[in-house]
Amino acid sequence: MVSIIIIGILAAITVPSWLGFVNTQRLRTAQDEVYLAIRQAQSQAIKNKLTWQVSFREQNGTVQWAVHPATVNPADVIWNNLDPNMRLDAETSLQQENGGHIQFDYRGNVNPPLRRITLSSRNGAKAKRCVYISTILGAIRTAKEQEKPDSYGKYCY
Repeated sequence: MVSIIIIGILAAITVPSWLGFVNTQRLRTAQDEVYLAIRQAQSQAIKNKLTWQVSFREQNGTVQWAVHPATVNPADVIWNNLDPNMRLDAETSLQQENGGHIQFDYRGNVNPPLRRITLSSRNGAKAKRCVYISTILGAIRTAKEQEKPDSYGKYCY
Protein backbone atom coordinates (compact mmCIF):
# COMPACT_ATOMS: atom_id res chain seq x y z
CA MET A 1 0.00 0.00 0.00
CA VAL A 2 2.85 2.39 0.87
CA SER A 3 4.57 1.74 -2.47
CA ILE A 4 1.35 2.53 -4.36
CA ILE A 5 1.06 5.84 -2.50
CA ILE A 6 4.70 6.68 -3.28
CA ILE A 7 4.18 5.88 -6.97
CA GLY A 8 1.05 8.08 -6.98
CA ILE A 9 2.93 11.00 -5.42
CA LEU A 10 5.81 10.66 -7.90
CA ALA A 11 3.36 10.52 -10.81
CA ALA A 12 1.58 13.65 -9.56
CA ILE A 13 4.91 15.47 -9.46
CA THR A 14 6.28 14.32 -12.83
CA VAL A 15 3.20 14.40 -15.09
CA PRO A 16 2.88 18.23 -15.26
CA SER A 17 6.60 18.54 -16.01
CA TRP A 18 6.34 15.93 -18.74
CA LEU A 19 3.32 17.65 -20.31
CA GLY A 20 5.18 20.98 -20.27
CA PHE A 21 8.18 19.34 -21.95
CA VAL A 22 5.99 17.80 -24.67
CA ASN A 23 4.27 21.14 -25.27
CA THR A 24 7.61 22.94 -25.58
CA GLN A 25 8.84 20.34 -28.09
CA ARG A 26 5.68 20.76 -30.19
CA LEU A 27 6.15 24.53 -30.12
CA ARG A 28 9.79 24.21 -31.18
CA THR A 29 8.82 21.87 -34.03
CA ALA A 30 6.19 24.35 -35.26
CA GLN A 31 8.74 27.17 -35.06
CA ASP A 32 11.22 25.14 -37.13
CA GLU A 33 8.52 24.39 -39.69
CA VAL A 34 7.64 28.10 -40.05
CA TYR A 35 11.33 29.05 -40.27
CA LEU A 36 11.96 26.48 -43.01
CA ALA A 37 8.86 27.60 -44.95
CA ILE A 38 10.11 31.18 -44.94
CA ARG A 39 13.58 30.05 -46.02
CA GLN A 40 12.03 27.97 -48.80
CA ALA A 41 10.12 31.00 -50.16
CA GLN A 42 13.30 33.07 -50.08
CA SER A 43 15.30 30.33 -51.80
CA GLN A 44 12.69 29.84 -54.53
CA ALA A 45 12.61 33.59 -55.19
CA ILE A 46 16.37 33.63 -55.77
CA LYS A 47 16.39 30.40 -57.76
CA ASN A 48 13.50 31.33 -60.08
CA LYS A 49 14.27 35.07 -60.23
CA LEU A 50 10.62 35.81 -59.36
CA THR A 51 8.73 37.19 -56.38
CA TRP A 52 7.72 34.31 -54.09
CA GLN A 53 5.80 34.39 -50.87
CA VAL A 54 4.97 32.31 -47.86
CA SER A 55 1.34 32.67 -46.78
CA PHE A 56 -0.23 31.90 -43.42
CA ARG A 57 -3.85 31.44 -42.40
CA GLU A 58 -6.00 29.81 -39.74
CA GLN A 59 -8.49 27.33 -41.18
CA ASN A 60 -10.89 25.49 -38.85
CA GLY A 61 -8.70 26.35 -35.86
CA THR A 62 -5.49 25.05 -37.48
CA VAL A 63 -2.61 27.28 -38.56
CA GLN A 64 -1.64 26.57 -42.18
CA TRP A 65 1.19 27.74 -44.43
CA ALA A 66 1.96 27.60 -48.15
CA VAL A 67 4.95 28.62 -50.29
CA HIS A 68 4.11 29.84 -53.80
CA PRO A 69 4.89 32.46 -56.45
CA ALA A 70 3.34 35.83 -55.59
CA THR A 71 1.39 35.76 -58.87
CA VAL A 72 -0.51 32.61 -57.82
CA ASN A 73 -3.71 33.02 -55.84
CA PRO A 74 -3.21 31.52 -52.33
CA ALA A 75 -6.58 29.75 -52.68
CA ASP A 76 -5.09 27.68 -55.53
CA VAL A 77 -2.04 26.31 -53.68
CA ILE A 78 -1.47 23.33 -51.42
CA TRP A 79 -1.62 24.29 -47.74
CA ASN A 80 0.39 22.54 -45.01
CA ASN A 81 -0.87 22.24 -41.42
CA LEU A 82 1.05 23.04 -38.27
CA ASP A 83 0.37 21.05 -35.12
CA PRO A 84 -3.33 21.56 -34.21
CA ASN A 85 -2.30 22.63 -30.69
CA MET A 86 -0.47 25.69 -32.07
CA ARG A 87 -1.94 29.11 -32.78
CA LEU A 88 -0.75 32.43 -34.14
CA ASP A 89 -0.24 34.56 -31.06
CA ALA A 90 -1.56 38.13 -30.81
CA GLU A 91 2.06 39.37 -31.15
CA THR A 92 2.17 38.12 -34.75
CA SER A 93 2.58 41.07 -37.10
CA LEU A 94 0.92 39.48 -40.14
CA GLN A 95 -2.27 41.16 -41.28
CA GLN A 96 -4.66 38.20 -41.45
CA GLU A 97 -7.38 40.17 -43.21
CA ASN A 98 -5.01 40.58 -46.19
CA GLY A 99 -4.15 36.89 -46.18
CA GLY A 100 -1.00 37.16 -44.03
CA HIS A 101 2.04 36.65 -46.21
CA ILE A 102 5.72 37.49 -46.52
CA GLN A 103 7.10 38.23 -49.99
CA PHE A 104 10.66 37.93 -51.25
CA ASP A 105 11.89 39.57 -54.45
CA TYR A 106 14.17 37.94 -57.04
CA ARG A 107 17.25 38.71 -54.88
CA GLY A 108 15.75 37.20 -51.72
CA ASN A 109 15.07 40.58 -50.13
CA VAL A 110 11.88 40.91 -48.16
CA ASN A 111 9.25 43.35 -49.35
CA PRO A 112 8.57 45.66 -46.36
CA PRO A 113 7.16 45.81 -43.81
CA LEU A 114 9.26 43.41 -41.75
CA ARG A 115 7.27 40.65 -40.08
CA ARG A 116 7.25 38.56 -36.91
CA ILE A 117 5.37 35.29 -36.57
CA THR A 118 4.72 34.37 -32.96
CA LEU A 119 3.44 30.92 -32.09
CA SER A 120 1.94 29.82 -28.81
CA SER A 121 0.04 26.84 -27.51
CA ARG A 122 -3.75 26.67 -27.47
CA ASN A 123 -3.71 25.10 -23.99
CA GLY A 124 -2.73 28.38 -22.33
CA ALA A 125 0.94 27.65 -21.60
CA LYS A 126 3.11 30.77 -21.42
CA ALA A 127 5.79 29.48 -23.80
CA LYS A 128 6.10 31.35 -27.10
CA ARG A 129 8.34 30.90 -30.11
CA CYS A 130 8.97 33.55 -32.76
CA VAL A 131 10.37 33.74 -36.27
CA TYR A 132 11.57 37.20 -37.34
CA ILE A 133 12.37 38.70 -40.69
CA SER A 134 14.84 41.16 -39.20
CA THR A 135 16.21 43.10 -42.19
CA ILE A 136 15.04 44.06 -45.66
CA LEU A 137 17.90 41.91 -46.96
CA GLY A 138 15.91 38.90 -45.76
CA ALA A 139 17.79 37.96 -42.59
CA ILE A 140 15.65 35.44 -40.72
CA ARG A 141 16.08 34.52 -37.06
CA THR A 142 14.23 32.66 -34.35
CA ALA A 143 13.64 33.54 -30.70
CA LYS A 144 11.84 32.25 -27.65
CA GLU A 145 9.95 34.03 -24.92
CA GLN A 146 11.60 36.13 -22.28
CA GLU A 147 10.53 36.07 -18.66
CA LYS A 148 9.21 39.64 -18.87
CA PRO A 149 8.37 42.07 -21.68
CA ASP A 150 11.12 44.23 -23.12
CA SER A 151 10.81 48.03 -23.09
CA TYR A 152 8.32 47.83 -25.99
CA GLY A 153 6.05 45.35 -24.17
CA LYS A 154 6.96 42.41 -26.42
CA TYR A 155 8.03 39.01 -25.13
CA CYS A 156 9.66 37.33 -28.09
CA TYR A 157 12.45 39.76 -28.84
